Amino acid sequence: QVQLVVSGGGLVQAGGSLRLSCRTLGLIFEYNEMGWFRQAPGKQRELVASINGGHRTNFIDSVKCRFTISRDNDKASVFLEMNDLKPEDTGVYYCNVKSARLAWGQGTQVTVSS
Repeated sequence: QVQLVVSGGGLVQAGGSLRLSCRTLGLIFEYNEMGWFRQAPGKQRELVASINGGHRTNFIDSVKCRFTISRDNDKASVFLEMNDLKPEDTGVYYCNVKSARLAWGQGTQVTVSS
Protein backbone atom coordinates (compact mmCIF):
# COMPACT_ATOMS: atom_id res chain seq x y z
CA GLN A 1 0.00 0.00 0.00
CA VAL A 2 1.33 3.40 -0.98
CA GLN A 3 1.92 5.91 1.77
CA LEU A 4 2.25 9.67 1.33
CA VAL A 5 3.98 11.35 4.26
CA VAL A 6 3.79 15.13 4.23
CA SER A 7 5.63 17.53 6.49
CA GLY A 8 6.65 21.15 6.71
CA GLY A 9 3.49 23.15 7.23
CA GLY A 10 2.97 25.75 9.89
CA LEU A 11 1.89 29.27 10.73
CA VAL A 12 3.58 32.11 8.90
CA GLN A 13 2.94 35.79 8.35
CA ALA A 14 2.03 37.10 4.92
CA GLY A 15 5.16 37.45 2.82
CA GLY A 16 6.85 34.56 4.56
CA SER A 17 8.03 31.23 3.22
CA LEU A 18 7.54 27.55 3.90
CA ARG A 19 8.90 24.37 2.39
CA LEU A 20 6.75 21.27 2.23
CA SER A 21 8.08 17.77 1.79
CA CYS A 22 6.31 14.62 0.72
CA ARG A 23 7.95 11.26 0.99
CA THR A 24 6.29 8.38 -0.82
CA LEU A 25 6.52 4.76 0.26
CA GLY A 26 5.58 1.85 -1.94
CA LEU A 27 5.25 3.90 -5.15
CA ILE A 28 7.28 3.48 -8.34
CA PHE A 29 8.02 7.15 -7.92
CA GLU A 30 10.12 7.99 -10.94
CA TYR A 31 7.36 7.00 -13.37
CA ASN A 32 4.66 9.12 -11.78
CA GLU A 33 3.76 12.74 -12.33
CA MET A 34 3.37 14.15 -8.84
CA GLY A 35 1.19 16.95 -7.60
CA TRP A 36 0.66 19.20 -4.63
CA PHE A 37 -2.94 19.87 -3.75
CA ARG A 38 -4.54 22.15 -1.21
CA GLN A 39 -7.92 22.42 0.39
CA ALA A 40 -8.86 25.81 1.71
CA PRO A 41 -11.56 26.12 4.38
CA GLY A 42 -14.96 25.58 2.82
CA LYS A 43 -13.55 24.86 -0.63
CA GLN A 44 -12.82 21.82 -2.72
CA ARG A 45 -9.36 20.39 -2.93
CA GLU A 46 -7.43 21.77 -5.89
CA LEU A 47 -4.24 20.90 -7.71
CA VAL A 48 -1.72 23.66 -7.08
CA ALA A 49 1.42 22.39 -8.81
CA SER A 50 2.67 19.32 -10.60
CA ILE A 51 5.95 17.89 -11.82
CA ASN A 52 6.52 15.01 -14.17
CA GLY A 53 9.39 12.56 -14.35
CA GLY A 54 11.25 14.89 -16.69
CA HIS A 55 10.93 17.71 -14.12
CA ARG A 56 8.47 19.65 -16.25
CA THR A 57 6.33 21.74 -13.93
CA ASN A 58 2.91 23.35 -13.98
CA PHE A 59 1.26 25.76 -11.56
CA ILE A 60 -2.08 27.39 -11.13
CA ASP A 61 -1.98 31.08 -11.95
CA SER A 62 -2.36 32.27 -8.37
CA VAL A 63 0.92 30.67 -7.26
CA LYS A 64 3.07 31.16 -10.34
CA CYS A 65 6.35 32.93 -9.60
CA ARG A 66 5.84 32.31 -5.86
CA PHE A 67 5.84 28.50 -5.57
CA THR A 68 8.44 26.04 -6.82
CA ILE A 69 7.91 22.31 -7.09
CA SER A 70 10.78 19.88 -7.27
CA ARG A 71 11.42 16.18 -6.87
CA ASP A 72 14.17 13.81 -5.83
CA ASN A 73 13.63 10.45 -7.46
CA ASP A 74 16.36 8.80 -5.37
CA LYS A 75 14.46 9.77 -2.22
CA ALA A 76 11.02 9.19 -3.75
CA SER A 77 10.11 12.65 -2.56
CA VAL A 78 8.50 15.77 -3.90
CA PHE A 79 8.84 19.27 -2.47
CA LEU A 80 6.94 22.54 -2.58
CA GLU A 81 8.81 25.74 -1.87
CA MET A 82 6.34 28.51 -1.13
CA ASN A 83 7.46 32.13 -1.05
CA ASP A 84 5.63 35.43 -0.60
CA LEU A 85 2.79 33.57 1.05
CA LYS A 86 -0.64 35.20 1.11
CA PRO A 87 -3.60 34.60 3.42
CA GLU A 88 -5.44 32.97 0.51
CA ASP A 89 -2.75 30.26 0.47
CA THR A 90 -4.09 29.01 3.79
CA GLY A 91 -5.29 25.43 3.72
CA VAL A 92 -4.32 21.81 4.16
CA TYR A 93 -1.71 20.75 1.65
CA TYR A 94 -1.46 17.22 0.31
CA CYS A 95 0.67 15.41 -2.19
CA ASN A 96 -0.52 12.71 -4.54
CA VAL A 97 0.09 11.58 -8.06
CA LYS A 98 -1.32 14.22 -10.40
CA SER A 99 -4.36 12.08 -11.20
CA ALA A 100 -5.08 11.89 -7.46
CA ARG A 101 -5.74 8.16 -7.74
CA LEU A 102 -3.96 7.25 -4.52
CA ALA A 103 -5.48 7.34 -1.06
CA TRP A 104 -4.90 10.72 0.52
CA GLY A 105 -2.36 11.06 3.29
CA GLN A 106 -2.80 13.24 6.34
CA GLY A 107 -1.77 16.50 4.69
CA THR A 108 -0.15 19.42 6.46
CA GLN A 109 -1.78 22.66 7.61
CA VAL A 110 -0.49 25.92 6.21
CA THR A 111 -1.83 29.05 7.84
CA VAL A 112 -0.87 32.48 6.56
CA SER A 113 -1.79 35.40 8.77
CA SER A 114 -2.30 38.89 7.40
